[in-house]
Amino acid sequence: MPELREDPQLREDFELREDRGQRLGRRLQPLHAGFVGYGMLSAACPGEVFTSPVPEQMLRAASAVDAGHGVLFVVKNYTGDVLNFQMAAELADEDGVRVESVLVNDDVAVTDSTYTAGRRGTGATLFVEKIAGAAAEAGAPLEQVAEIARRVNECSRSFGVALSACSTPASGGPTFDLPDGEMELGVGIHGEPGRERRAMMPSREIAEVAVGAVFEELRELPPADGPVLALVNGMGATPLLELYGFHAEVARLLEARGVPVARALVGNYVTSLDMAGCSVTLCRADEEMLRLWDAPVQTAALRWGR
Repeated sequence: MPELREDPQLREDFELREDRGQRLGRRLQPLHAGFVGYGMLSAACPGEVFTSPVPEQMLRAASAVDAGHGVLFVVKNYTGDVLNFQMAAELADEDGVRVESVLVNDDVAVTDSTYTAGRRGTGATLFVEKIAGAAAEAGAPLEQVAEIARRVNECSRSFGVALSACSTPASGGPTFDLPDGEMELGVGIHGEPGRERRAMMPSREIAEVAVGAVFEELRELPPADGPVLALVNGMGATPLLELYGFHAEVARLLEARGVPVARALVGNYVTSLDMAGCSVTLCRADEEMLRLWDAPVQTAALRWGR
């Protein structure tokens, strides 16, 4: 929840952490440190690169931001994150901090992979954090914030494409082998390979694959003629010009399917270090979601209306 306990030392310590998080968000990956601030997250717990944070770290963050109304954990569906956040929630309960959790599992490309049981959590994390953060900022009770966070996740689907693998500091090399002239379809945000490899295609054809995969599941969500929130997200090394060009292709395909785009966001938000590529996330949004999406936000990586 956005409010902090009225403890001057605790507030000063946490504001320093928030400032470091904002600087990190500007310099490296916005998710999640770049989304700490007004109208979004109260805290972010980064682990080592592509590694879950530890329960003690989560417990300290939860205790720092709890104002007596409870804390919402936003957890991407990766095995380490799920286990460690469950442990942290149990520890927080022992300390008298109420915790609700929402599991983000929007990726339609792969299920039950080496890294997850079920679908991976990817771009919809941004939608969940923004909309739930706005609800919390408006003073909604924890249960209501958790409910809308889960609803956003249930209404969101994503698909990612890689034109190159990323390189982690630990390995010093690519996380998977991708020969020149080929691309990986259905890639994850931690450098996980996707579900299919094809020869390089033009942007129009890539958009058809990504939107087709997302829409195959999205069309089953009510209302069938409802608008969507659309995110065209860069994986870290794709120029913004190319992302906007790709967005134009996505918008064209959605228009052809009779899907109105209520709001669109383009940029590098849910990235994978130096990976070239992008992902498409669509959320079937109702009026409440759109109202909360439009609510003011002020973070290092996302800001409007304030």
